[in-house]
Order: sequence, then C-alpha cells, then structure tokens
Amino acid sequence: MKLLIIEDEPATAKRLEKMLAELLPEARNMGIIDTVEESIVFFQKNTEPDLVFMDIHLADGNSFEIFEKVEINCPVIFTTAYDQYAIKAFKVNSIDYLLKPIKQPELVKSLKKFQKNITPAVFPDYKKIAELLQSKPDAGLKRIVVKIGQSIKALEVSEIAYFVVENKTVYAVPKTGSRLPVEFTMDFLEKELDTEQFFRVNRSIIISFDAINSMFSYSKSRIKILLKPECSDDVVTSSERTSQFKEWLKGK
Repeated sequence: MKLLIIEDEPATAKRLEKMLAELLPEARNMGIIDTVEESIVFFQKNTEPDLVFMDIHLADGNSFEIFEKVEINCPVIFTTAYDQYAIKAFKVNSIDYLLKPIKQPELVKSLKKFQKNITPAVFPDYKKIAELLQSKPDAGLKRIVVKIGQSIKALEVSEIAYFVVENKTVYAVPKTGSRLPVEFTMDFLEKELDTEQFFRVNRSIIISFDAINSMFSYSKSRIKILLKPECSDDVVTSSERTSQFKEWLKGK
C-alpha cells in the first residue's frame, strides 16, 4: 500500500507520517510534498498512490489548484485547520475531511472509510494495531536484587515460582525451593510483574503459571492450588479473585 502526504508544515507532516507508520506498518510513504507545483509534477510523473493525505493551504497556493491541472483518481483525505472547505473538498474525490491537530481516533475512522473501498487483503488490521498501541503492556520486572546477610544476589524473575508473605516479610521462592527475602510489598509486585506470567491469588501469595502443579475445587467455589516447590501454607484463591484467576489460566 502506497501513501502520499501533501503538507507544508514539517512538524505536522512528520507527526502524521509517524501515526500512519504505527497504524499501517506495511504501508510505504511515497514522500512528503509541500507545494502545489511539486504536487502537480508528482502526479504527472509517478503512478498514483493508494491514498493521499492533502493539506488545503500549501506554501504556494490552494491544493484545489492541483485538481485543475492534473487528473487524480485515488482517494484523498483532506487535512486542514479550517472547516469552510468541507463542501468543496467533497466535490473532488475526497473520502474524509480531518481538522488539525489530527487525533488518532479520527484518523482511524478515516482509514475505516478508506478500507471499504479496497480489498481486505491489501489493508492491515489497523484497528487492532491502534488498540495495541494504546495498551502496550509493560514487560514487567526482569530481575530483582535480594540481600542475604552481607551478600547481594541478582535473581531473574523468570526463575521465581512465587512470592509469599510470612510474618509481614515478603519472600521470593525460586524454582530451586530456597526462600529469599525481598524489599518489595505485594501491592508493588502485583503491579510490576508480568501479568501473563504471575497472578495474585490472594492477599498473601503471587504465583507463577509455571509453578502450578495441580488444582482442586474448594469451598465457596474457590480453587486450591498445589505448587512446585510446595508452599508451607494452603494456597487458595480468594472469593473475589477466583473468576479472574480462571480467566488468567485461559490466557485472557
């Protein structure tokens, strides 16, 4: 998919180019043009792009002059700080009219209009990409540092089976089975750990998916979990977290 940006404000053009690169990662930008004259030359000498983003006020005139000089058959999305040209824009082959500053939700809607006019195979799932951009998950803690007497040890979080509270102290329990005190609260760990790998089943313990040995039905629809290495106390999901735990197990 080929795009063209006709815009005389460098910062606006670069911002739009960046947004389009995020929403349409497979698209190729044919360039950024800032004048009517250069735009006319481009359409005279090049194959048409699949979609044009066109500002109305350019460095040397009004972009509607381009349509008077060359035939443009590809869809155009006009971008401008003024709304009085909307009717005129739709008299040419415009599919949308975006007011500056352009915001991602409005840009997504314009791309959706464009999508209706082309084959699905050409168009990536920009909506899904936009959602991912909005919710980019933090990979979470990678390592923690623990102190044992006078020794300091760096531990990969991937090596930890679970975190547990005992006598108001939080311990990390590696897959090897030893217990190591950490200087974090459970609330902090719950927020910072990778939520795909770790889940806080109750107030006292956060478990890794890899640490689950087996599970059983428990009273009040809760779930009892046997861990590896074994935990000295029974590990049972709290009533308010049981439903979330089941979804977590499914990878949701």
